[in-house]
This record gives sequence, C-alpha cells and structure tokens, in this order.
Amino acid sequence: MWSFLRYLIPIFDPEVEKWATEARILRWLTLLWLFIGLITLFSASFPVANFDDGDGFLYVKKQIFWAFIGLNIFNWLVRFPLKNLLKFSPVVFLIFLFLIFLTLMPGLGKEANGAIRWLDLGFFTIQPSDLIKPFLVMQGALVFGKWPQLRPKIRWTWLGIFALLLAFILKQPNLSTTALSGMTLWLIALAAGLPFVQLGGVALSGIVVGIISISINSYQLERIRSFVDPFKEASGNGFQLVQSLYAIGSGGHIGVGFGQSQQKLFYLPFQYTDFIFAIFAEEFGFLGTIFLFILLASYATIGFIIALKCKHKVKRLVAIGVVILMVGQSLLNIGVNTGSLPTTGVTLPLFSYGGSSLLASLILAALLVRIARENNLQNAVPLQKKTTFKRSLSSKK
Repeated sequence: MWSFLRYLIPIFDPEVEKWATEARILRWLTLLWLFIGLITLFSASFPVANFDDGDGFLYVKKQIFWAFIGLNIFNWLVRFPLKNLLKFSPVVFLIFLFLIFLTLMPGLGKEANGAIRWLDLGFFTIQPSDLIKPFLVMQGALVFGKWPQLRPKIRWTWLGIFALLLAFILKQPNLSTTALSGMTLWLIALAAGLPFVQLGGVALSGIVVGIISISINSYQLERIRSFVDPFKEASGNGFQLVQSLYAIGSGGHIGVGFGQSQQKLFYLPFQYTDFIFAIFAEEFGFLGTIFLFILLASYATIGFIIALKCKHKVKRLVAIGVVILMVGQSLLNIGVNTGSLPTTGVTLPLFSYGGSSLLASLILAALLVRIARENNLQNAVPLQKKTTFKRSLSSKK
C-alpha cells in the first residue's frame, strides 16, 4: 500500500535515484517553483477570498487540489515514452482547438473581465487556450521538425490550423496568449532551421495582425498609452501598473515580510493571477526577486542543456518549446508587472491561480523531464552489445 502511495506523491518517488542528473535537477526545480508559487498564492489571495467567500484559504485549497492532479499527471508522463505522446498529439491538439472554438459560441463560453476564454463544465471551468499549450509545443515540433519530409499539402494544412488557433484565441479576445503562442511556434520553426525568408514573412504578418488588433480594440490601445506614462492615468487605465510598481518598490531589499503586503489589501487588482509577481516582490524584496530569477535561469539552462544533448530533432524542438513557454511566459509576466511591457493578461506559471494554467505548466515540465530521461537512455550502451563484445574477446583467447 505504501509503495503505491509513494507514486502518488512525486516528492517521495522511489525511482528518481535512477534518473539522469538533468532529470533529477529539473524535477526538484519544478517542485521548488511550485512550492514558492503556492505560498505566494496563499498570501496574495487570502484577503480577497476571505472578503468574498468568508474563507481565506479558498483559492489556495483549490490550487492545491489541481496541483495534486497535475503532479500525478506529471508522475505518469515522465514514465511514458515521448514517441507515444507525439502520436496522440495531433488528435488532442484538434480537440482543444474545437473547445477554444466553443468558447466563442453564444451561451457556451464564460465571460470574465470582458473576455470569453472559459468553458463552464458545471463543477469547474477550464481555459482551453491554456490547456492546449503542451500540445501546441508537441505539434509544432512535429510539423517543423519533419518539415523537409512533409508534402506541401500537409505543410499548408497545419499552417492553416495554427493560424486558425491564433485567430480563435485573438477573437476571445486574448492578445497576450495569441502573441505568446505565435512566438512559440515561430521560435520552434527557427530552431528547426526553416528558411529566414519564410520566417521573416510570418513575423511581419504577425506584427501587422497585432497592429490591426490594437487599432480595432480600443482597450488595447488605451493599455499601450497608459504603459508609456502610467502615472499620468494613475486613477484610470494606468491604475494596475501604478499599484504594481508601488508594491514592487515597497519591497525594498529584503521585503516587508511574508503575508505583510499592503497592496494585496484591495489596492492592486488581480493580485493572485496576473499581478502575483508584484505581491511576491513586495513581500520578499529584491533578494527574493533575485532568487526567483536564479531559479528561472537555472531552469532555462538545464532545459537548453537537455535540448542540446538530444539527438532526436523533434524531441529537441519539444524541449526548446517547453523552455520558451515556461521561462518566456514568466519573463513576460514579470515584464508586465514591472512596467517593462504593456499591461496584458498573462499568468506567471506555477504561481498564478488557475487550474488550467497549473495543469498546462506541469505537463510542459513533465515533457522536459521525460526528454532528459530518454537522453540518458539513448547514451547508454545496450547490454547486448556488451555481451557480444565479451564473447568476441573470449573467442580470440
């Protein structure tokens, strides 16, 4: 019974000692990242949850539930051959694409803060545009990794499907996720070695679409204006960014202390989702922020080492895609919180509240750990070859 339960709690996984070094380090970095995220979420969400629902632990309890589900999926995926996951990737990708389409249907999509990104399944809601991310990475790696071997018809079909995905997400509207998904695909294609002329054309098209979206949606244009000078509109469109900057500035060198944030007391909106980094910086200060950057840099370094060691092109592209989404999205969120980028709704992986985001992040991390484990297997000398070598030596004697 205990041996079975140990598999349900990844911290006590009995097989980890047999893994490759990179896989073990990456696993612990993921667990550390998740742990810091949970305690930050508890602090950031407590006042709002207590005021709205009379239970300050509500959001963190829900997040722990999804973390438990996600860690069990993580535990299963790191044991599952990646080639088998890649076989199912196209089907699952298309299923989530259909679910994103359903969010646009009247009466099916759930609206929040002016956007329709969720599907209400009764007991809980899901955000398909988050859940599709691991399969976007795998499918992008499959298409661009095998690009030279694909027939033109298949190439154009998948390019059309990718474009349709970006169009659906943009329609919700969700410009940040659209841009992040588009950049992920573009960078995977770049790593795959696609011609620069084609990549340049796609990049130019993406910029044009972004400009058109900003010009059509007035709220996006207002966010750009408030980003340029947030204090000029401190009580209007620049309110979020100004409050976020107050939180980060209040942290000083060592922070105000865990649970002592003032900006989370109904000053900073979305303090447990899009702006959770500001609360973290306020409570843990400059030193805590540096520690978080070291964690992200370590994760990216290990991830790229895994990618460089991988001899299989598609798997290498999956590893690169995971690093882009996990670390790149984190940097985008931090950029928004610090005013380095325009205010937009992008979550901080393994920190921000939300079951869909948490599950997607843990699945992505599991893919990278799995690739690290398979790298170790591909470099191992098969036992059969050793036996044959010994027999040949004995025959010579």
